Amino acid sequence: MMNERMGSTYDRWVRSVAASDVRELENLAAEPRELADAFARDLSFGTGGLRGLMGLGPNRLNVYTVGRATQGLANWLLADCSAVGTSVAIAYDSRNHSAEFARRAASVLAGNGIHALVFPHLEPTPVLSYAVRRLGCAAGIVLTASHNPKEYNGYKVYGPDGCQATTEACRSIQGAILKVDPFDDVRALPFETALDAGAVSWIDDELLDGYVNATVSCRARQDLSNLSVVYTPLNGTGAEPVARVLREAGVTDYAVVPEQAEANGDFPTCPKPNPEERAALELAVALGERRGADLVLATDPDADRVGVAVLHEGSYELLTGNEVGLLLLDWLARRSRRSGSVAMTTIVSAPMADDLARAHGIELRRTLTGFKFIGEQIGLLEGEGREDDFLMGFEESYGYLAGTHVRDKDAMISCLLICELAAEAKERGSDLYVDMRRLYDDYGHWGNEQVSIRYAGADGPERMAALMACLRTQPPASLAGLGVERMIDYLAGAEMPVVNPRPDEGVQTLPASNVLEFRLTGGSRVLVRPSGTEPKVKGYVFAKASTQDAAERLQTRLVSDLRTLLNGNE
Repeated sequence: MMNERMGSTYDRWVRSVAASDVRELENLAAEPRELADAFARDLSFGTGGLRGLMGLGPNRLNVYTVGRATQGLANWLLADCSAVGTSVAIAYDSRNHSAEFARRAASVLAGNGIHALVFPHLEPTPVLSYAVRRLGCAAGIVLTASHNPKEYNGYKVYGPDGCQATTEACRSIQGAILKVDPFDDVRALPFETALDAGAVSWIDDELLDGYVNATVSCRARQDLSNLSVVYTPLNGTGAEPVARVLREAGVTDYAVVPEQAEANGDFPTCPKPNPEERAALELAVALGERRGADLVLATDPDADRVGVAVLHEGSYELLTGNEVGLLLLDWLARRSRRSGSVAMTTIVSAPMADDLARAHGIELRRTLTGFKFIGEQIGLLEGEGREDDFLMGFEESYGYLAGTHVRDKDAMISCLLICELAAEAKERGSDLYVDMRRLYDDYGHWGNEQVSIRYAGADGPERMAALMACLRTQPPASLAGLGVERMIDYLAGAEMPVVNPRPDEGVQTLPASNVLEFRLTGGSRVLVRPSGTEPKVKGYVFAKASTQDAAERLQTRLVSDLRTLLNGNE
């Protein structure tokens, strides 16, 4: 039920929204739980910017919360004199209302004297990252909720380096947003008026050409004609850029899932457009079976992540995000002839990456969860004059990057690299599933899995906070019969050793983050953190054993115990 503060906020919205929106608010009042959640709090500008359900209310994505966020961003930019008179690039994905929200953001920027550069049609998130740097923008905005169901949308902000805003910038932007009244303080020009006046401009299609050329230039093989590929954009933004990249790279046997080829924010054949889940690849795998394709690829709606299934002994095996990241790391490290190469991954990604880095003599840095921290590390290398030393970055949630023209995970370069891997394996009479098993044999056997526990309702954030507090003060003594040897609390700013550091490096202290890691007897580990974009607590299981079968059995037991632990504290 709504309290007095929520009721007052609701009344203010009824008085202030457009007449066409009043009926929706009145209908919402007939659903007490939905109403309470919509008005429980303001959307928080967290690790992934703003993300939430679409609808009316301060805890929803709508033209008013988008306007407020953009006014806060404008105020933040204008407080820095160097940003006055500059521009902001805007992109959007295939979700319902994304184009509308993009125009609203552009209108508000124009109303504040900031030139808005808008893509005339939907584009992937990595293209926005590329555009910010290529066009010399002070910031970028992309309207997307990544892999979330159709009911969600989001608002992500990028800095002038093409990297998503990191911790300190997020705090500052959130502070600026909170000072903005969504109805009284937002300055905006009508979109068409701003367009006619030159305060809003369309981004030329030549920019996509530049992005595709930069991506294809990262290839190592000149011939991919031996490879058969099935691809699905899951009704998102990837169809055109993925097709262009793969065809220009030499993939000739290429088919797109017809039911999922066109942009559609309802995602009619895939309610959860998440390439981490097998269900999202069902139609693509079925088409792969009919065509005998070597490889099945699926990108999420904003095309920054890619899921992979490989043909192995007549059936399709899905690779985890960690497995693809490890295969890419091993392959790129073997082919690199540069001394001083640097790879990056996150604290919740595969521990085996450390062993691979040691074996190949490359530096490996770990960052907090979120690819923006990997992008930030590329910027640090650039500042040291070492941009060319960047080898690759990956995270467990199916995000990968090579090259430095983009500073975020990029499904287009990932699809290209994965195709190169698969083509090389096929030449050897192997496949990526077999190659991954060889890596396990060489570097140790691991099982990995992610667990998500949803905390729905208006009190969800409070229950998540209580869970994390309980785990800090009363950590488990054991999981799956393995003793907890050490708990690392990243909220205290944990030290993270660098693998193969330079003489002046060795240990990095990570920024404070609400993450707990439990190191178990035998080398297994479990990490727990609240999601920055959804009302979920996420757990990451890494099970280490003497054989792959044993590792997967231990993985199952650890997942079971972790679910009990998280639900037990719900």
